[in-house]
Amino acid sequence: MAAHTPKNILITGAAGFIASHVANRLNRNYLEYKIVVLDKLDYCSNLKNLYPSLSSPNFKFVKGDIGSADLVNYLLITESIDTIMHFAAQTHVDNSFGNSFEFTKNNIYGTHVLLEACKVTGQITRFIHVSTDEVYGETDEDALVGNHEASQLLPTNPYSATKAGAEMLVMAYGRSYGLPVITTRGNNVYGPNQFPEKLIPKFILLAMQGKPLPIHGDGSNVRSYLYCEDVAEAFEVILHRGEVGHVYNIGTKKERRVIDVARDMCKLFSMDPEKNIQFVENRPFNDQRYFLDDEKLKKLGWSEHTTWEEGLKKTMDWYINNPDWWGDVSGALLPHPRMLMMPGGIERHFDGAEKCNDGSSHFLGTSNQSWMVVPILESSGSPRKPPLKFLIYGRTGWIGGILGKLCEKQGIPYEYGKGRLEDRSQLLGDIQNVKPSHVFNAAGVTGRPNVDWCENHKTETIRTNVAGTLNLADACREHGLLMMNFATGCIFEYDAAHPEGSGIGYKEEDKPNFTGSFYSKTKAMVEELLREYDNVCTLRVRMPISSDLNNPRNFITKISRYNKVVNIPNSMTILDELLPISIEMAKRNLRGIWNFTNPGVVSHNEILEMYKKYIDPEFKWVNFTLEEQAKVIVAPRSNNEMDASKLKKEFPELLPIKESLIKYVFEPNKRSFVE
Repeated sequence: MAAHTPKNILITGAAGFIASHVANRLNRNYLEYKIVVLDKLDYCSNLKNLYPSLSSPNFKFVKGDIGSADLVNYLLITESIDTIMHFAAQTHVDNSFGNSFEFTKNNIYGTHVLLEACKVTGQITRFIHVSTDEVYGETDEDALVGNHEASQLLPTNPYSATKAGAEMLVMAYGRSYGLPVITTRGNNVYGPNQFPEKLIPKFILLAMQGKPLPIHGDGSNVRSYLYCEDVAEAFEVILHRGEVGHVYNIGTKKERRVIDVARDMCKLFSMDPEKNIQFVENRPFNDQRYFLDDEKLKKLGWSEHTTWEEGLKKTMDWYINNPDWWGDVSGALLPHPRMLMMPGGIERHFDGAEKCNDGSSHFLGTSNQSWMVVPILESSGSPRKPPLKFLIYGRTGWIGGILGKLCEKQGIPYEYGKGRLEDRSQLLGDIQNVKPSHVFNAAGVTGRPNVDWCENHKTETIRTNVAGTLNLADACREHGLLMMNFATGCIFEYDAAHPEGSGIGYKEEDKPNFTGSFYSKTKAMVEELLREYDNVCTLRVRMPISSDLNNPRNFITKISRYNKVVNIPNSMTILDELLPISIEMAKRNLRGIWNFTNPGVVSHNEILEMYKKYIDPEFKWVNFTLEEQAKVIVAPRSNNEMDASKLKKEFPELLPIKESLIKYVFEPNKRSFVE
């Protein structure tokens, strides 16, 4: 076989996990090579992964997107690139189920741009395309021989389908234009620096926090794991000894069930697996097994060196010593993380010196380092979407005010809308001036002091709750914006199919059946119309409660001041827990109708019992019936149970209503009221 000796290497996606280990290894072992790394610094990339190489005179970091043809051509020519190692890709399967178009854009279109640039410049002597074992699809559970490089490609999820599609382009350019291409297909890789949406780092960080380890399905799925340094060595071997036109599997025959990985993790952290392993809903499709035949690569001289126990211990030690490497990754630690991949990517910014764990400083962008930030040209065909910025309507309202405080706490830029919902021109002016990424509508007429006001102010109620809300939804749709719309669940009432105390709640697809108040009529009307808008996320709030027990709009504050109260179980919304979730839903670009309540129901008396226990031991109250209540109110009130299973599935950490009341409302107030 003919040995390949590169001079100027372009590594794409090099601030990511595997590619950073490869880049650092090549820079460490071959000082004569010039290495240019290209990365757009998406959510799972981190410039700190390249710290060992950034000070090298032959190492250059370029911030940019492989989808920019102008940038790629410019780099190939000006840096005299002769070898490309193409790692850049979206790789997290869970994300591909929710945002498959981004995978097509990055994995297929981005690869196509690189290949075309290679064809045009005519100077590339090696193009190593990094693919995945998932393109083979499932391996039979009883198979004794793994998939070999000539096996049929049968991808089963959007991620693997885009990787298979990219492979077809690579093969076609090799055959049609004679590009010197090599493709690799690898097993799962683990080790230091990996973003914790992946199984092993996720388990480690959760175990460090004493939290349960989530297992998709029953945990019987089988995977093969290779330590990152062994994989980096495999790419080093393929770079120098791999044959053009060939495919190489990078794998191991040492397989493990996911449940066994979790048990090994529990053993490392001295945790009881029976208490600390949590089984969660499976993926839409979860391949049972991937098994590779790696004999071809071994014939080139590569072999696996790191044992499972040794690699797992090294990885655990690294995360313990570098707990803040990735910043806030709470969203990645969810059983089904999907919010992290935003179209256009999310940048990590570095100002001045970044401190490493050893206390040393690495300066980025200084004169003694090669670091370029290349703007994406308009003609590149891959414009970067703006970062998060919220436009919030309902500044003087309870929910709108809390949203602003949450944005400040989370560092999310926001502005309150100045226009009135009824005036479309004012709304368009707000959107033009603020240029938001998302719009939150917390404005609406509920009536003062309560919904009885709406009975005598019907046109004003229609103007805001119906016409105004539709105005904003339509203006947002015109500008391609997602609108988070705070609606109400007070559009249902207990009936024969959903009897009180049955535990059978109304689902998102159920039609409203409560028309007792004009307020509820307008809310039901606009919700039905908003179903036609695919840019709206409707959040059905019910009897909102917060930890601010002095707020007159707080349901607890209200009933604690009434002379008499009814005693009916209802679904309710704990704002302290759920409003941060609404922001997360915006980040995930969730749409459609959601019952925005805590799971379960709680009655008036149960709440007042808690109030007496935690707040005022001397508190007393008197109940009366619905018939007696009807004599002192103008419009009937809605009483119902909402089925919150859809929200719970998306956010498994969501607490049942009674637990949430204690954690977010009564416990925080216990000290200030009692002690």
